[in-house]
Amino acid sequence: MIISKRPAIALCGVLATLAVGLLPASASAADEPVNRPAPKVDLVLDVSGSMQARDIDGQSRMAAAKQAFNEVLDATPEEVQLGIRTLGANYPGKDTKVGCKDTKQLYPVGPLDRTEAKTAVATLAPTGWTPIGPALLGAADDLEGGNATRRIVLITDGEDTCAPLDPCEVARDIAAKGIHLVIDTLGLVPDDKTRKQLSCIAEATGGTYTSVRHTNELSGRVTQLVDRAADPVATPVVTQGAASCAQAPELKPGLYSDREKFSEHRWYRVNVLPGQELRASVSVADDRAVDKDYGVLLRAVTTHGREIVRGSESGDGRTDVISTGLRYPKPPDDNADDSVEPTPEAVCLQVSNAFSAPDSVKTTPGLPVELTVDLVDSPDQPSDIAAFGLGRGWWLLGLMALTGLLAGLIWGWISRWRVAVWRTN
Repeated sequence: MIISKRPAIALCGVLATLAVGLLPASASAADEPVNRPAPKVDLVLDVSGSMQARDIDGQSRMAAAKQAFNEVLDATPEEVQLGIRTLGANYPGKDTKVGCKDTKQLYPVGPLDRTEAKTAVATLAPTGWTPIGPALLGAADDLEGGNATRRIVLITDGEDTCAPLDPCEVARDIAAKGIHLVIDTLGLVPDDKTRKQLSCIAEATGGTYTSVRHTNELSGRVTQLVDRAADPVATPVVTQGAASCAQAPELKPGLYSDREKFSEHRWYRVNVLPGQELRASVSVADDRAVDKDYGVLLRAVTTHGREIVRGSESGDGRTDVISTGLRYPKPPDDNADDSVEPTPEAVCLQVSNAFSAPDSVKTTPGLPVELTVDLVDSPDQPSDIAAFGLGRGWWLLGLMALTGLLAGLIWGWISRWRVAVWRTN
């Protein structure tokens, strides 16, 4: 089992890049409308009193957020209309009714003046409550109107303190309006309750949740989400894997979503023509508390059960998403008749996970799964080890054994020769 653990932010970044790269060729820039409306993004920042805590790279959460915002504002594409909304920034008192209305548009959604936006952020100081629900409603109003891509990016370090207005229900109401507004959430050093609430908000609108513990993770993830609004990725197609290769649904190139139970195997099928290379990756999101020691496996298998190649990843610490991928280049058929349609090879993809959870955690529904599939032209002379069957394992093992045997024989011969020369002298 591989024990290296990649940070969740890096994995999420890789997943987004794969999703963009695996779009079908028909979805090219030439097919997009010439006058596409400018995308809109509203950054919602928690400025409540808890943001004073000094546990992010030796500085306060507020200082880390300000630093990240400056970097994000510098990197925002010109075509993006960006706004900033705060929650808990103005009322320091204990009156719940007043504190739960403390959300304000700090910088209006529109063409970005970087100097003005940075100046506005620099004046913020941790102050009051955490009215996430009212802030989301306000941000939805900020983005109202038009047909542009709309995205809310919520950055907070705690759960909502203004019940009974449940922010998860607010997110579901926003999604039910059918206005195609996505909410992404980022939790600064979150506890389990915060993580659960932010995951629920993001899932309700098709957004993402990310746990953040370092300043560079925060700036990198927010920048990525702003860029995603400017250049939207493909929307995953909901599918359902089968319990066996024979019953697996056929997938075309694209992005797919599914749910997989703990320690379950799911199967999908892809038809690969001679001269094509299959590229696939899978990501399993940890959307609830899980035990340590986890892993994900992606295998390409023939319909007869022979493994072609595999990819795997595992870890033993805190994570929010874990991903792996594989490549299978199928060489061209040099003896094929050009007048006959080539016969594709049915390749089955097996997705397995090694997650477990404490008894108190619900295991249904299953864990969120994203599967990307692409078919590209195979190299003329594939050099990938999968092309030679090394992915099955025993070839590689045999090669290593033969290499060790030859090295031992040569070293033994050299040693005996040196001893013979020593005795002679």
